[in-house]
Amino acid sequence: MDLLHKFLNLVLLPITLTVLLLFMPPFLFLKFLWSLKRSIYRENVAGKVILITGASSGIGEYVAYEYAKRGACLALVARREDRLRAVADRARKLGSPEVVVVRADISKVEECKQFVDEIVNHFGRLDHLVNNAGVLQARLFEEFTQFSDIASVMDINFWGSVYSTHCAVPHLRKNKGKIVVIASTAAWLGTPRLSFYNVQANWIPIETTEGCAKAILDSTRSGGMYLTEPSWMKAGFWVKTLCPEVFEWCFHSLFVSWPWTSKKD
Repeated sequence: MDLLHKFLNLVLLPITLTVLLLFMPPFLFLKFLWSLKRSIYRENVAGKVILITGASSGIGEYVAYEYAKRGACLALVARREDRLRAVADRARKLGSPEVVVVRADISKVEECKQFVDEIVNHFGRLDHLVNNAGVLQARLFEEFTQFSDIASVMDINFWGSVYSTHCAVPHLRKNKGKIVVIASTAAWLGTPRLSFYNVQANWIPIETTEGCAKAILDSTRSGGMYLTEPSWMKAGFWVKTLCPEVFEWCFHSLFVSWPWTSKKD
């Protein structure tokens, strides 16, 4: 077994690089042609039914406005009903023909099933599901004193999307609908003090909420499978892949060792 591992260590990397060099040029060319096609043919969402979770503020709110500008019917879900109604009023003014507000907690599977059924019964269909709801708790791992705090992040950010998607899929299949999942770079860009939601809102002003929402909708309408916004953030993925030690050292210096990360009494 050791001999096999030594052999693979010796030959697998050059073989992989060779295959990539042969594969990447035609792949990138085909990807370019596909992007041209996507830029020309975009889905018309006028009159379609869009379900957005976490629509009371942030990205979810502005995604609702972008859909409203294009004449989509909206179903807005969140826990803050007063904020949802304010968003709904503005969405109507921007052009949405009908907006339904549903107060629900997506961390509870029963409520997810209930609001999906309610929306489908009201509109008779469902075309897009936007999984946007999420919460943030910025602290070091050892600062979590209650496991319930950790569980709440997972229940909303992970299981909430799972529950909503599972309940909506049967209805989306009927119309060849789409599922949009709003995520962060947390899976590969781990940030100290954000163990269970690795996104650092106070680092640099990466993108306006409105600009991000517009990019999400444009990608959805053109049939995109993945979107990184802003696109220059993709460079971070390659830097971490090729130089992980340097990348981790920079992040450690920025978020752990620098003065602004120290605790205040």
